[in-house]
Amino acid sequence: MVLNINGRDQHLKVDVRTSLLDALREHLHLTGAKKGCDQGQCGACTVHVDGKRELSCLTLAVAVQGRKINTIEGLAGADGGLHPMQQAFIDHDGFQCGYCTPGQIMSAVACVHEGNARTDADIREYMSGNLCRCGAYPNIVAAIKQARSSMERG
Repeated sequence: MVLNINGRDQHLKVDVRTSLLDALREHLHLTGAKKGCDQGQCGACTVHVDGKRELSCLTLAVAVQGRKINTIEGLAGADGGLHPMQQAFIDHDGFQCGYCTPGQIMSAVACVHEGNARTDADIREYMSGNLCRCGAYPNIVAAIKQARSSMERG
């Protein structure tokens, strides 16, 4: 199969039952998306498929052929500069252990693009599928609010 990941076609030979998460981590060595619960309940594996957030542990790799897949590894600019959301997470300490951070950031970017980051309550609601065992939620909300203005301008 051929998957378009972070703007590049990747040729893979995998079993049709392989999840997108396993294809990314085990076959392409893109380890940013994490295997948390492996049941679609924690959000650690969040990636973008055609610009929308998707839980890669519940998505078969074969089902996303011909679609654009973006991972945390492809979020930074071509010049290597951090995405505004990545910078905001750093600025606001939106992470502690860091395990959930890639999924949180990918979900946060989608939350802004979806127009669901207008209020703190909206942010908390639309980010509720991404769990943080360390409890960095107030910092994550602050990071999203900071990045939202940068993302809307540019």
